[in-house]
Amino acid sequence: MRDVAIAKSEFVADQKAVTKVQGFHNDEVLFDYCTLPEILEYTECFTGPNIMAMHTMLINKPPDPGTKSSRHPMHQDLYYFPFRPAEKIVCSWTAMEKVNRENGCLVVLPGTHKGPLMQHDYPEWEGGVNKMYHGVRDYSPDHPRVHLEMEAGDTVFFHPILIHGSGMNRTKGFRKAISCHYAASDCHYIDVTGTVQEKIATEVEDVAKRKLGKDVQIAYQDLWTLKARSVKGDRINL
Repeated sequence: MRDVAIAKSEFVADQKAVTKVQGFHNDEVLFDYCTLPEILEYTECFTGPNIMAMHTMLINKPPDPGTKSSRHPMHQDLYYFPFRPAEKIVCSWTAMEKVNRENGCLVVLPGTHKGPLMQHDYPEWEGGVNKMYHGVRDYSPDHPRVHLEMEAGDTVFFHPILIHGSGMNRTKGFRKAISCHYAASDCHYIDVTGTVQEKIATEVEDVAKRKLGKDVQIAYQDLWTLKARSVKGDRINL
């Protein structure tokens, strides 16, 4: 999937740029990140002893071409997840190099993890937005923000309802980070039909059908079951 920030330029004429690797569960080198004792020590405080890796990302945020398209809209991660309870889900996000406001650090709205899951949709940005980069609608622009400037190796853990995003990368280099969303294996799947999550579920299912064949019948939660991987303890529901 092409990043809109580099849709017309790869920055190096004879090379292709990779801006994100999602679902690296089966790459044993990258998956080592998910099993680090230093990460799991804190993860287990949220999930308990039976831990699943549900979503993984290696992020290589590209320089902005001047259209502000390297931004990530403010969103809640739970919007993408068809499993509950939210209190047993946590994200670890680790800076692989110095991350600051110049190269597009994370920005969070403190306290929003105590609120509801909100309606999301594609933001109406002139420079475009990446596929499936839905953003929260109708959050208060006056809500206090915190920009998470980090050194290489710094890690932040956050709740799946916390509203967060990232700004433009104003530098000439790519900004690198790695993350994993964990959940307790005794979490349960839910039917998102008729909820604020139905739109993203339909979009993901449509992409899966284009890749696997239109006659393949696969549900949203099935896609999550297929890519989930046990990290520690017993695999119960997920």
